[in-house]
Amino acid sequence: MEELIKNVKHGEEFSLRNLVQVEPGRVNSITLSQTPGCKITVFAIDAGEGMSSHAATGDAMVTCLEGKAQIVIDDIVHEVSPGQTIVIPANAPHSVKALEPYKMLLVVVKPQE
Repeated sequence: MEELIKNVKHGEEFSLRNLVQVEPGRVNSITLSQTPGCKITVFAIDAGEGMSSHAATGDAMVTCLEGKAQIVIDDIVHEVSPGQTIVIPANAPHSVKALEPYKMLLVVVKPQE
């Protein structure tokens, strides 16, 4: 049977925030799953770095695992801290900027074709 969730051991506890490390001046990521309807990725973003404005074809749920970031959705600024989650609607322009070293879990859910 094909593993739908990859890059982690199945049946063992692990910490999402330990899957990827913050490196100076970089945005690092590890993809845990990528199917036509869903993508799960953990990101580590150094302070001052981020992702410029873009849009996704599915709803994107961002959960802050560590640090703080500014997430702009449709020109509305949100600041997220550990334990907080925000959903970015499909096709909404958005950007992410780490205010301090930042880790997040991103789950993008797309409509079925």
